[in-house]
Amino acid sequence: MNRITTGVIVSLLIVAAALAWTTERYHGNAVRYKDQRDTATHNLKLANETIDDMEVRQRDVAALDAKYTKELADAKAENDALRGDVTAGRRRLLVNATCPAMPADKSTSAASVDNAASATLTANAERNYWRLRDGIATVTKQLEGAQQYIREQCQQKNPRR
Repeated sequence: MNRITTGVIVSLLIVAAALAWTTERYHGNAVRYKDQRDTATHNLKLANETIDDMEVRQRDVAALDAKYTKELADAKAENDALRGDVTAGRRRLLVNATCPAMPADKSTSAASVDNAASATLTANAERNYWRLRDGIATVTKQLEGAQQYIREQCQQKNPRR
């Protein structure tokens, strides 16, 4: 009986060792898979946060673009309206100018303000004035937009990075 008991005990020890080894193996696999899952979940969370941040930035940039595009269109419309008013005579364009000399046939009358020729720009100078005014408005709005973009998007602190 002693041999049978010893055989049973040895058999049980072998079965217990096999079960312990199998359990340890499955436990190791479970821990490794859990770590892989946690890493993948963390990476997915970071990717989703990055996507959310990019979407917010895209909306901000679109709003910024719309704002400055509207301001630029308003400035151009104001310049066009001003140009139309000057052309129609409703407003005057004030510039530093000198009056042209009076023709010789007009010089016989007494000198007075009524006889003076009005100071005017040449057609080319007036066109250049309006082009410059439009250009200044365009560059100003573009610069303001670029500065705001840099402040809000490029210099923005992102804690996830």
